[in-house]
Amino acid sequence: MKTKVYNLEGKSIGEIELSERVFGVKIKPEVVHQVFVQQTNNQREPWADTKSKAEVSGGGKKPWKQKGTGRARHGSSRSPIWKGGGVVFGPRTDRNYETKINKKTRRLVIKMCLTDKAKNDNLIVLEDFKFIAHKTKIFAALLAKLPKHKSYLVLTPGKDDLVLKMTGNLPKIETMRAEDTNAMKLLNIEAILTSKDGVKKLEEVFGK
Repeated sequence: MKTKVYNLEGKSIGEIELSERVFGVKIKPEVVHQVFVQQTNNQREPWADTKSKAEVSGGGKKPWKQKGTGRARHGSSRSPIWKGGGVVFGPRTDRNYETKINKKTRRLVIKMCLTDKAKNDNLIVLEDFKFIAHKTKIFAALLAKLPKHKSYLVLTPGKDDLVLKMTGNLPKIETMRAEDTNAMKLLNIEAILTSKDGVKKLEEVFGK
């Protein structure tokens, strides 16, 4: 599979061959969905918390004597059936939502996402990231000349503080190292913007 290569003026200057091991795998939506749900669960933090019968205050004394009042027997006002009493099976902060994700499956889903981006023309490859100046307006001007997309994930070959500086204030753009990309990031954006070296890094890391 081949895709276009653009210079920093937004003009097409040729093509680059993409590895079939990374950008040409068979896409299985059910596997992608499985990993997406697992990663969503792993990011979930339990915050709701209820008190059990043992944790609510009061209720140390028996509300009334066992017999002779005509009322039902009760041993404590902390009982779940009382207003202000404890909660049975309520949400707890100690609940763990994490699910195990097989490393091989996780990497495969990343390649499926990369394949999907490449096949649907949502992979934009630049010649390099060697800008004449590292200003936000220069990067924004480049985006205006490239194929239009609603959101971008900028993947750099290794950490690039200058590109981070250029893209930091641009809306719907996130920048990270190519080797750190993951399924959640790829599924939540429309297009990938990287360089030829970024493509090589993706193929090096995920083509094994």
